[in-house]
Amino acid sequence: MTLCVFSLIASEFMPVSLLTPIADHLRISEGLAGQGIAISGAFAVFTSLFISVLAGSLNRKTLLLGLTATMGVSGAMVAMAPNYFTYMVGRALIGVVVGGFWSMSAAIAMRLVPLHRVPRALAIFNGGNALAMVVAAPLGAYLGALVGWRGAFFCLVPIAIITFIWQWISLPSMPVGKRAGGMGSALNVFKLLKKRVVLMGMLAVGCFFMGQFTLFTYVRPFLEVVAQVGISALPFALLVIGVAGVVGTVFINAILKRGFYQTLMGIPVVMSLIAICLILFGDKAPVAMALLGAWGLVATAAPVGWWAWVPKTFPENAEAGGGLMVAVIQLSIALGSTAGGLLLDARGFQSVLLGSAALLLISALFTWRTARETAASVY
Repeated sequence: MTLCVFSLIASEFMPVSLLTPIADHLRISEGLAGQGIAISGAFAVFTSLFISVLAGSLNRKTLLLGLTATMGVSGAMVAMAPNYFTYMVGRALIGVVVGGFWSMSAAIAMRLVPLHRVPRALAIFNGGNALAMVVAAPLGAYLGALVGWRGAFFCLVPIAIITFIWQWISLPSMPVGKRAGGMGSALNVFKLLKKRVVLMGMLAVGCFFMGQFTLFTYVRPFLEVVAQVGISALPFALLVIGVAGVVGTVFINAILKRGFYQTLMGIPVVMSLIAICLILFGDKAPVAMALLGAWGLVATAAPVGWWAWVPKTFPENAEAGGGLMVAVIQLSIALGSTAGGLLLDARGFQSVLLGSAALLLISALFTWRTARETAASVY
């Protein structure tokens, strides 16, 4: 499962490190190339809401194997895409895999380990996420320079095949009983939003991921155009962001224990300040790389805190809360990538950074409201 997370995250965010050559070869703008992340987020939203209904009583091991195979097909389609439409179809397929996998991750963890070990199992799953964030972007940039962006995407295919074989061998059969309900039952997760603490929390999560991906989707063209980072130094710059993210993930739990909501409020504030500093000092390559390293340190760690918020807020309905969280995150990634692309094409990098900073500050405000609502409900 952790290997699948690694493969999935690497596939989902591979375009971040390859936007410039993709745009050049497909003869589109970098903003349009970035919509490849937006469309994967959009399809992930739909899949996360309806996969349990569409899959019905299908054995969950079979479903996971099917999703893993689809991941390989997606990489091959993007690698061979003769035009923008085929590229976007390939990216939509990876969105289906993202939504399907993450919406089932908690339920599958509950079937693989005893209940008291589920949080640890999910933490191990997210270890694959952190590792992918370290490796995917710099490796993608390196492979893009070595074998071209198409070759970089082709490299995802054997990874998907290895993941498929490993899951086939290692995962137990996971049959499910007859499942009731239909599309209406899938939408029942939205009833959770009637609670103000849930509504405020999801708005905070949504604004956070929108703000993060308004900027992060276009980090490669920013480094190339504004910071003037050369192609040889680009993998190192992206590696700095990834390694800093792993460091943040290692230490975030200890920090959350000292002040849970204070940490969740502080992270987007710090990220917004970094975005502003990039406007002022981002034309200097060493400064830009240091600032983006700080960005990776806090940005990669933040989702750990919000996933820890789910069982705190939905102690009796964690699976539905997790499904809602997946939908909100993926929709926000899609909206943030789209907004960033539109701003980049229309007004340049400064507007992208300002938009990111504004959304992150709004996220901090909603997090403060979430903390207030939580305190009021406990009291």
